[in-house]
Amino acid sequence: MDLHCSSSACLGSWMSICEVLTPQINSHISRLGIKSKLYFFVVFPVRINKWFMSQDVDLCVYQGLLHPPFKLDDLGLAGPDLWSPAAGKAQVWKCSLTSPGGQHGPVYQEMSSMTQQQWDLQTLDTSELRAMWFSGTEPGEAAEAGPSFLPGSALGEVVVRQRPPRDSWKVGMLRHGKRVYAVAVGGATRHVYTCGSGYIRVWDESALHAWDKAPEAQLDLQNPQNCVLTCKLFPDEQSLITGGVSQTLTLWDLAPTPRVRAQLASTGPMCYSLAISSDARICLACFRGFVEIWDLQNQILIRKHEVPIYGSRCVDIAGNKFWTGGEDTSLYSWDLRSYQRLQQFNLQNEILSITHDPSEEWMLVGLRTSDIIILHTHRKEKFKAVLQKYTHHHSLKFSSCGSYFVTTLDESIHCLAAPSLQRLFQVKESSDILCCDISSDNRYLVTGSKNSATVYQLMY
Repeated sequence: MDLHCSSSACLGSWMSICEVLTPQINSHISRLGIKSKLYFFVVFPVRINKWFMSQDVDLCVYQGLLHPPFKLDDLGLAGPDLWSPAAGKAQVWKCSLTSPGGQHGPVYQEMSSMTQQQWDLQTLDTSELRAMWFSGTEPGEAAEAGPSFLPGSALGEVVVRQRPPRDSWKVGMLRHGKRVYAVAVGGATRHVYTCGSGYIRVWDESALHAWDKAPEAQLDLQNPQNCVLTCKLFPDEQSLITGGVSQTLTLWDLAPTPRVRAQLASTGPMCYSLAISSDARICLACFRGFVEIWDLQNQILIRKHEVPIYGSRCVDIAGNKFWTGGEDTSLYSWDLRSYQRLQQFNLQNEILSITHDPSEEWMLVGLRTSDIIILHTHRKEKFKAVLQKYTHHHSLKFSSCGSYFVTTLDESIHCLAAPSLQRLFQVKESSDILCCDISSDNRYLVTGSKNSATVYQLMY
């Protein structure tokens, strides 16, 4: 294995150094408790202090506050100082990995796909980075303030996934007629469900590329005074569950003809948020002061779980944990088996939305200030992407492929790549956006607002 390095200035906040490890230093790493072979090494100058090993490829990432002078000789390699706290800057080592016989492995392929512009980043003072995430970068530029390992894979892991969209194109308008508080988009069926007061409207694919087409169907609620505030499409896209201003949660069969399958009698007057497990067996319904845990297969209430009364605006589920948050500014995690509270994070601002990435390893939390908190579901890691803009409505939605997510802040849409947090595109609508969803095939983004839903086709 041959190692070729050349030094160049690099971003000084999150990713500060990339270095290929040679077999000679495996003994040094093993003394720290790592037993597998290591080939790729990344150091972040932030205080996290843990080793993480990828299970799928031979990669490892170390995160910790460096205590300079930290040199490559400390790891058995020769090289200059990597980071100087006085300068607040860092160096990147450009590396290529050649395996015996001249064959390039996946690490080399991943690294060689990077452009020269990505390698030749300008050195930035860390104090300049905090406000750059949305407002300081133009679409297509790297968003330096975010963690470079964000959701979609294990830390530092080389993965192959769908390329994120580069832009969006407004292709249609769905005339719902009232405020659209919740929306769901099917990828396989190419249907959109817009929800609000009194009814749900169903739109087929032809309506997605039209501006004034009638809906395929209208599903009237049992009580015209009821209002759907939240909905979740099942993973197979054959069922939908809705909740809101009603004493029931409603299960809908969507094929071949939409109809009510069951009414689940809830114990609260208003459901603020719904979450479904990845296997569609469990549904969580968030009410003021408690969360209902439902067995969807048997349509029975498993438990009415009390949570802080001002910490119950939104809910999400990831693996064997579920998460709640709200006006009291705290994010809570709970064990889905024992129902014990596991963690509490004081985020200092009201929580408006919670979502997870497809791997269920990372949670994204949207705050009243428009900031996004990014935290790991198992490890003690938490990061903050700062915007410093007060907002009334904040929605978050991760793509099914994990390579990007969408956040809506009042009338603005921001689409960002994961893990780089590169801003892909930004769109401004004429009125506040109340909800959004992305189709599972990553072709469409739909936003709900005052009296209609807007359809965007994602461009690659």
